[in-house]
Amino acid sequence: MSEQTQQMAGGDEKATTAAAAASYPVAPGYRLNVRSGPGTGYPIVRVLAEGARVRINCQTPGTRVSGPYGTSNIWDNIGSGQYVADAYIRTGSDGYVAPRC
Repeated sequence: MSEQTQQMAGGDEKATTAAAAASYPVAPGYRLNVRSGPGTGYPIVRVLAEGARVRINCQTPGTRVSGPYGTSNIWDNIGSGQYVADAYIRTGSDGYVAPRC
């Protein structure tokens, strides 16, 4: 069953999950550090290439960071032990766009 079919068959719960897992682009021209926790003091676990897109599982407050989309303390969880500063992700919002972690 395709993801789209599952969303239709699953009702509102699947639609909410799909909305939270939307894909967002990293700011153009940036290679973005992915850290093990929600802050600049955490180790870098990998680097996203220019033009990458991310799926945000949940969001949490952390170190305040200034980036191309403003200054924010919101960090986006994009995988197990993988966080990126929301100020570098074009979500279309200055606030939370996914559930809190």
